Amino acid sequence: MVELTHEMDEAELLLLDRSRAITVRGHDKRGRAVVRIVGKYFPARALGGRAEAALMGYVRRRVLPEIGEREFVVVYAHSLVDRGENFPGVAAIRAAYGSLPAEAKERLRAVYFVHPGLQARLFFATLGRFLFSSGLYEKLKYMSRLEYLWEHVSKGELEVPECARRHDEELERRPLMDYGIEAADRRCMFDAASMDTSASLHSLRCIS
Repeated sequence: MVELTHEMDEAELLLLDRSRAITVRGHDKRGRAVVRIVGKYFPARALGGRAEAALMGYVRRRVLPEIGEREFVVVYAHSLVDRGENFPGVAAIRAAYGSLPAEAKERLRAVYFVHPGLQARLFFATLGRFLFSSGLYEKLKYMSRLEYLWEHVSKGELEVPECARRHDEELERRPLMDYGIEAADRRCMFDAASMDTSASLHSLRCIS
């Protein structure tokens, strides 16, 4: 049984390596390392009930060693995330942050949340303070367009995923999407009522 668990862990590690959902590359304009997270690339469905453990393990075994002792920022692209396919759940994200050593939490200087959408903003504004520590919540910066991200990270330092480019172009063509008046897709991209929390979120049916 121990060997089987070890083999599964290695398979999960390889799956996340191949997905390129989490990569460390480049620096922001202050010289801090950049951890890029592409929500659409995260293989949540393939990991199944192991998504939380896999995310925590990947941060510990891949991300932290690559960052070393440097200060760092996180650029999270929420563009076109689908809860059923590639969102690991709020509990997994909270656990991954909670598993960081205290010194690593201190060296995390900012989390740039790209393309949050109105529902995501509402969710974090109402429940974020309860679900996440104040240290993380206060570092969260919303970037509704890629152009605002370039104020903090030079274009040449960050590989922008195609899903983020497409979504940014769509937002430029249909600006009302930013306010939840017009949706890019009728599907729920991020079902707040199914995010592994015990909170009642019936008023927030989707976070896109």
